[in-house]
Amino acid sequence: MNDLFSIQGKNILITGSSQGIGYLLAQELGANGAKIIINGSREEKVLTAVEKLQNMDIDCCASVFDVTQSEQVDSAIDQLINDLGHIDVLINNAGIQRRHPFIEFPEQDWNDVIAVNQTGVFLVSKKVAAHMMNRQSGKIINICSMQSELGRDTITPYAASKGAVKMMTRGMCVELARYNIQVNGIAPGYFKTEMTQKLVDDKEFTTWLENRTPAHRWGDPQELIGAAIFLASEASNFVNGHLLFVDGGMLAAV
Repeated sequence: MNDLFSIQGKNILITGSSQGIGYLLAQELGANGAKIIINGSREEKVLTAVEKLQNMDIDCCASVFDVTQSEQVDSAIDQLINDLGHIDVLINNAGIQRRHPFIEFPEQDWNDVIAVNQTGVFLVSKKVAAHMMNRQSGKIINICSMQSELGRDTITPYAASKGAVKMMTRGMCVELARYNIQVNGIAPGYFKTEMTQKLVDDKEFTTWLENRTPAHRWGDPQELIGAAIFLASEASNFVNGHLLFVDGGMLAAV
């Protein structure tokens, strides 16, 4: 059973992993024996994250590139393949949020959200999948959201981007499964993170959330680790095109 869920020695690239959920995934997957590639667009933050993880005896390295820039993506992935030989698992985690009423939403903010959350997944997955196809092996995990299925005030572009990533997950599965590549998504519910701290501090929102969620609480980011290990390991070899909700039951409730 331990071998079934083992990620020992796997090379795992996690985009947007210098902070937040991406960093937590890096820390925990690394603690379970994977070699982690830390990514971000700001070199200082990436190198700081790598240093912190290496001080925890986690095998990791840095890859600094902007997921929205195809030339940077292509160059960085080629370098990683040259240095490491292959990428076993790609976790598309990089994402941003902007909040405005829909009719007041600035066009540039829309463009930024779509570029990072949607186009970034396309660009990185396209490049990494080409190498995985050559090896006839690989796993791609897209970090989706409750907003892949549900809308909410002031975040329509975010919901649009995460809904698109859900359908990209399914489309990629259809095209890549024949090459022994599994493409799945993790859809977190409401977790206490840097991105949600203002909502956590909002007593009215937290009360709403607790009443809306069958588990009656915010999620702890540590509770995402099991889903990530499952989808990165051999245990999920016949799981493809699936969106795994880790949401305390919210999507099941009315």
